Amino acid sequence: MATVSDITASATINGLSAILFLVLFGILRLQPMNDRVYFSKWYLKESELIDHAGLDSAVYIRIYLLGLKIFVPIALLAFTVLLPVNYTDRNFEILITKVEDLTFSQIDKFSISNVPSGSKRLFVHIFMAYVFTFWTCYMLYREYKIVTDMRLHFLATEKRRPDQFTVLVRNIPPDVDESVSEYVEHFFRVNHPDQYLLHQVVYNANKLAKIVNQKKDLRNRLVYYTNKYERRPNRRPTTKAGFWGLWGKTIDAIDYYSAEIEKLSNKEVAERERVIGDPKAVVPAAFVSFKSRWGAAVCAQTQQTRNPTHWITDWAPEPRDVYWDNLSMPFMELNIRRVLMAGAFIGLTFFFMIPIAFVQTLANIESIEKVVPFLKPIIDAGSMKAIIQGFLPGIVLKIFLILLPMILMEMSKIEGYFTISTLESRAAGKFHLFLLVNVFLGSIITGTVLQQIQVFLKESPSEIPKIASVAIPMKATFFITYIMVDGWAGIAAEILKVVPLIIFHLKNIFLVKTEIDREQATDQGSLLWATYEPRMQLYFLLGLVYSTVTPILLPFIIVFFAFAYLVFRHQVINVYDQKYESAASYWPDVHRRIIIGLMISQILLLGLLSTKQALHSTPFMLVLPVLTFLFHRYCKSRFESAFRRFPLQDAMIKDTLENAREPHLNLRTYLRGAYIHPVFKGLELDTSMDVYEDDNPVVATTRRSHKGSSGELSSILVA
Repeated sequence: MATVSDITASATINGLSAILFLVLFGILRLQPMNDRVYFSKWYLKESELIDHAGLDSAVYIRIYLLGLKIFVPIALLAFTVLLPVNYTDRNFEILITKVEDLTFSQIDKFSISNVPSGSKRLFVHIFMAYVFTFWTCYMLYREYKIVTDMRLHFLATEKRRPDQFTVLVRNIPPDVDESVSEYVEHFFRVNHPDQYLLHQVVYNANKLAKIVNQKKDLRNRLVYYTNKYERRPNRRPTTKAGFWGLWGKTIDAIDYYSAEIEKLSNKEVAERERVIGDPKAVVPAAFVSFKSRWGAAVCAQTQQTRNPTHWITDWAPEPRDVYWDNLSMPFMELNIRRVLMAGAFIGLTFFFMIPIAFVQTLANIESIEKVVPFLKPIIDAGSMKAIIQGFLPGIVLKIFLILLPMILMEMSKIEGYFTISTLESRAAGKFHLFLLVNVFLGSIITGTVLQQIQVFLKESPSEIPKIASVAIPMKATFFITYIMVDGWAGIAAEILKVVPLIIFHLKNIFLVKTEIDREQATDQGSLLWATYEPRMQLYFLLGLVYSTVTPILLPFIIVFFAFAYLVFRHQVINVYDQKYESAASYWPDVHRRIIIGLMISQILLLGLLSTKQALHSTPFMLVLPVLTFLFHRYCKSRFESAFRRFPLQDAMIKDTLENAREPHLNLRTYLRGAYIHPVFKGLELDTSMDVYEDDNPVVATTRRSHKGSSGELSSILVA
C-alpha cells in the first residue's frame, strides 16, 4: 500500500517531469527550425485559421472548465466537512487490533474507511452526496443550455456550406429497369417535387483511390530526383530497384520513376473507365441536394417510404467529414460487421484484465513481499520502494493504453461508419467503456484481491464484505499516482509534443525530399477526440466517486483540469488543424457519460454504506440514482433534439435572408461536384442528374409494365 512518502515521491517525479517538459518547450519553441511543430497554424492564412478553430474546439475547451466548475466547490466542501469527519475517527485503530495483516497508509485515514460501521458520522457522507449530486446536475444543466445556445447560434450564423442543402440517402432498393442514378432522380422528383435540385451517386472507387495515392507518392519522388539533377546536371541521380529504394540493382532514378508513373497512369485510366462504365460500381447510396435548407431539413428528418430500411435519409456530413471507404458497404454487411466487432471488443476488454492485474501487483508491493519474501531486500533498498509504488504503476498502465485508441478506431472503421466524426465518436464510446471496466472497476477489483489476499483467506466469509469496504477506498492512492502520471506529466508532454517533434526531425533528415514531403511531415492533425474525451471522462468519474469516499484525491483532479485547460487552449490556438466541424454534435455524449459517472458514484457509495451497517441509509441513497436518471431524461428531452435535428423555422429564416442578400445565387453550380469522390476531382465527369424544367409535367422513365405490378408505370406524373 502506498504511503505518504510514496505519494510524495510520485508527486516529485511527475511534477519535475512536467516542469522539465515545460522548460524544454519554452526553449524549443524559440528555435525557428521547430516553428512548424509548435506554431504550425502560423503557416495558414488568417481566414483559414478562423474557419479552422470552429465550435468543436471551443466546446472541447469548455469541458475542462466544466470540470473546474464542478470539482472546485466540491473540494472546498469536502475538505471543510468530510475530511475532518474521516480523519478524527478511529476505525483503523480498532481494525488493526483485530486483523493482523490489514495494510493501510496515513492517506487512508482521510477516507470513509476510517469511519466505523454503524457510526452516525456516515449520515454526513449521505448528506454531502446529495449536495454534490445537486451541484453537479446544476452545472451540467447550465452547461447543456449554454452549449445548445452556442450551437444554434453557430448554425444560424454559419456561412453557406454544401451539407446544409444535402442529405445522404442509403440502402436504395434495386430496380430492374433503371440505374441507381435514374431511380434516385425519379424518386425525389415525385416525393419532393418542389425542392429537389440534383444528386450525386456514390461509386466504389477504393481501388482507384489506392492507385492515385501510389501515383502521388511516385510523382513526389520524381520531383525530388529531378530537382537534384537540375542542381547537379553532370550526374544522373540513381536509386535501388528494391523496397523503398534501399536495396537491389542500381538504376537511373528519373527514368525508373517516370516509367513507373506511366504504368500507374495507364492503370489509373483503365480503372477509372471501369468504375464509371460499370453499373455494379455504383453503390446503393447517393447525396441528394435541394433548393433550400428547409427542403433538406424536411427530407433528412422524415421517413421516406413504408419500409424504414429503404431510402434511409440522414443529414449529409460536410464533404471533408466523409469517410469514402465505407460508403460502398451493403446494409446487411454493416450489421454483421458490427456484431462481430462487438464480440471482438468484449474479448479485448477482458484480455486487458491481465496487464491491469499486473499493474496492481506493482501498486501493492507489500503483498508481493509477503508472497515472494526474497525480493524484500531489493524493494526496500533506498528509495526503490517509493519509486515502484509512486511512479511505476501509473506509467506501466499508461504504456498499456497507448495503442488502444488506434485499435478501437480501426474497429470502428471495420464497423462501416461513413463519417470521420462518427468513427471518432464510436471509438470514444468504446474507449470510455474500456476505461470504466478495466482501469476503474478492474483496478479496484484486482487491487482489492491482491492487496488483502491473506486477509480474505484467513477471515470468515461473513467478514469479507466489511474488509472489502475498507479496501476499496484504499485504491485512491493508486489513482492518485495514475492522475499524476497521465494527467500531469502526460499533459505536459502533450504541449511539448515529444513524438511529433522527434518524427518531424527524423522525417526532415531521412525522408523529406520535396516541399510536399515537408508539409506532410508537419501535419499536426486535430484533437484526438477518441483518445482525449474518454480520458477526460475517467477523471470526472474518479472525482465523483472519491468526492465522498476519499476527498484527498480531489486536488489532484483539479490540477489536471486546470493544467489541461491551459495546454489544450494553447494547442487549439497554435497547433491543431481541425479536420471537420460538427457544431459540437458530440455534447450529448459528454453529458451522458458524466451522468453515468455520477450514478456509479452513488451506487458504489450505497454498497459501501451497506457494508458499514448503515441500513437506514439505503432508502436515502436509492433515491439519488433515480433522481439523477430523471434529470438526464429531462435534459435529453429538453436539449438533445438541437444536436440531432435542425429546426425548420431556423432553416426558413436562413433561406429567406440568403435569398434577400443573393437573389441571383446559382445554387446548382455551387452544389454540383461538392460530394464527388476525391479521385474524380478536377475531371469533367457528369455523375449527377439535374432537375427538369418546372413546366415539364411528366418524367419519362425506362420502366416496363410487369404483370401483377399495377404500380409500375411507363412514366411518373408529377403535376
